[in-house]
Amino acid sequence: MMTKGEILTVTRGYIGVNSGYLGDFSYRTHEEFYPMYCDLEINPLEFEGTTRQRFETILENVDNVSQAKILIGVLKKYPVEYFTEAEQPRKKQLEVELRSIIARLQGQIPITRPTLNITSDIVERAIADTAILVEKNGPQSGVDRIHTALHGYLKAVCSNIGIAVEELDSLTNLFSKLKQNHPSLQGNGARQEDIDQIIRSFSNVLDKLNPIRNKASVAHPNDQILEKDEALFVINAAQTILHYLNSKFK
Repeated sequence: MMTKGEILTVTRGYIGVNSGYLGDFSYRTHEEFYPMYCDLEINPLEFEGTTRQRFETILENVDNVSQAKILIGVLKKYPVEYFTEAEQPRKKQLEVELRSIIARLQGQIPITRPTLNITSDIVERAIADTAILVEKNGPQSGVDRIHTALHGYLKAVCSNIGIAVEELDSLTNLFSKLKQNHPSLQGNGARQEDIDQIIRSFSNVLDKLNPIRNKASVAHPNDQILEKDEALFVINAAQTILHYLNSKFK
């Protein structure tokens, strides 16, 4: 289910509220919204209040599947291009949040993306694309983009501390360079040997991401691609690595 904060993100953040009214909704267009954009039979006239109040009440009280359909309907009725040029950068960020919520409600969302301290335009674009593609086309379509995000992130971290990066460096090569040279990965804490073993296991995961991306994703016209659960597992594994490294490099 959606949290109250997420519901307010939809109405007051993404759609926008003016004098208690939601976007350009009239009572009539609000009533038409659910069958036209959401494939739902909901009558907002059965609820009290302004269009905003009715919309929030409905969104708060329907089930997960219906919540997801309503959010998809919002993005159909109010694409980023609907808003002014000045508003679009912020709306684009919120669109990514809404798509992440949709995928979670549908039971297919990868773990929450980190806010990266060291990043690049390509990394941010790839992470955003992952969430959008997972929601629109399923997790199989997100494998290539999360691979790009992780690859770009490791390159950005290496460059940030002056580690030489070759054009053809793979995920595994970049991770190995960081493990050998980055001070934040030279720990000496509790159970450090065990932690190092887990990190070495990460390296094995990275080594497998390359052939998975090349041979079993939609990055290339492959005859066979990963099943849904396996694709989601790969995305989660990559984002687990992103979470860990981002935390270490703060």
